[in-house]
Formats: sequence, structure tokens, C-alpha cells
Amino acid sequence: MARTFHTRTGLPDGSLAKHYDGFLRSLRLMRPETRGTYGRALREFVRWYSRGRAGRITTADVVRYKRHLTSGKRLSAVSVSTYLTAVRRFCDYLVRRRVMHENPARPVGGNSRPRLHSRAALTLSEVEVLLSVVERSDERGLRDFAFIRLMLGCALSEIEIIRADAGDRLEGPGGVMLRVQGKGRLRKDQAVMLPPEVAAALDAYLALRPGLAPEDPLFASAGNRTRGKRMTTRGVRDRVSHHLVRAGLKGDRGRRITPYSLRHTAAILMAGEGASADEIRDRMRLGSVATAMLYINQSKEQLAGT
Repeated sequence: MARTFHTRTGLPDGSLAKHYDGFLRSLRLMRPETRGTYGRALREFVRWYSRGRAGRITTADVVRYKRHLTSGKRLSAVSVSTYLTAVRRFCDYLVRRRVMHENPARPVGGNSRPRLHSRAALTLSEVEVLLSVVERSDERGLRDFAFIRLMLGCALSEIEIIRADAGDRLEGPGGVMLRVQGKGRLRKDQAVMLPPEVAAALDAYLALRPGLAPEDPLFASAGNRTRGKRMTTRGVRDRVSHHLVRAGLKGDRGRRITPYSLRHTAAILMAGEGASADEIRDRMRLGSVATAMLYINQSKEQLAGT
């Protein structure tokens, strides 16, 4: 008999696929990115399960699926945990719907996380070299220096940088703050205190752009064709990469330094200055304290090696 497919998802038709849409609707209060992650992860499970035994999901099935993700697809420990979380939540949903009596995925944990973060970060001396090679003789250089300072000093991400408006720079009783809107956020719901050197770099750049309206982009393109328009994440990455190359920090095969390394560097510096795991998690909008602990462990490793 020819196999039929769920018309909306493209999944093999069956009891699991029939509950797929209902499960995603149950996540309506979550961020769109989170719903998308669970949807993609769950599709993988339904496809895998349809190739094996059909019927009631058992704990043994989930254990075999974990083995498939780890050995077959060679996913990282973090990805395996995400995929298993999607299965666990789906089974919770089926229990609430009384399709199952208990959750067979609950006893199956994810793979252990690494003790240190796998992404490369800059040392303090490399941070100084990077800042020193950014020429601040024109608007572009002052702009680049300002957002590099924000990435290193406040752990701002590329998306937070390009979403910032001129009106998001605020004067508070403790100094200069910047309202930010991170990935997956629908509004600017966090105000980041800027250290004096970061605020000074930002103000030096803004001094070249008088008369900005509150809704104007905080960081604008300096190109001839796009001057004044909001920068893109690709534009920020390209400029950071440009300066990393000039500083001699890219190209080392043993260490992969990328624009994202600046954000990791910021987290390690925060840990070195005594920030707690909760503080690092909140500033970087991490999913768990366990991820923040990777930065604290890495900071301790660096201090032990100095």
C-alpha cells in the first residue's frame, strides 16, 4: 500500500503526524524562533520513527533515537539535547491529551555538555591589538570602533547592534544606558549599562551625526550608495572580520576567530570580573545557567594558565 503524507507538514501520515499541528499550536505563547526549533526537531523524530516500528512510543525507542542523533547524524551534545527536549515536550502534550498514560522520553537525558565553550575567544592582549588597529580618523572608523567596543564591553550581539536606534541611548542616574532588542525578542526589553570607555566611543561616533531623530538607526552605513541607512548583520560581520584580519587574529588553523568571538570574549571577561552565572545568562540571553557556566569555567582556565 502506498504511504500517504500529512498535507501540511510533509510527514508520513500516522498517529504522530496527526498530533503534530496540535502540539505546535500548544506552543503559541513561545517565541517564533523557539516554535520553529521544536517544529524542525520534532519533524526529524517523526520521520525517523515512521521508518522503524509503528505504534506506541517506548523509552527504548527514545534511547534508539538518541543513538541515531549521536552516532548516525553526529550532532553535537547541545543539538542532541534540543532534539530530545522537543520529543519530551511532545510526549508531555500527548499525555495531556490522554493519548499516552506516561511520558516515555522523560527518563532519557541529553548528552553531557562540554565543560568549556568550544568557540574561540580573544585574550586581553589580543583585545588591545584589535582595538589599536581600528583607525578612528573618519565616520566609518569611529562607528566600527564604537560597535566593537559594545560587543567586547557589553556582550552585544550583531542583531542587537543593528536594531538599536538613536533614541535607545539613554542617560540614567548611573551613567549611559542602551536599550536593546535581542534575537527572538519582539521589543526592546533590556537596558544595558555602558562602561565609561564604551559610552565615550559611542558618543564620539554620534558627534559626527548631529540632528538624529529617535527612530534613526544608531549605526548607519557609511557607503556611498547606502549612506545613512541601517547597517545589516552581514555589514557588521564584514567590518569586524576586516579589523580581525588587520590585527592578525584570523587565519590561525588551530583557533577559529570570528566576529562572534567578540561576544564570547565579553562573557569570559565578565566572568573574570566576578559576574555570576545568572548575570551572564541574563545579559547574553542564554537558555540556561549551565551554558553561562561554560564561560565561568573558561575564565578560570585562562586565569590558571597565566
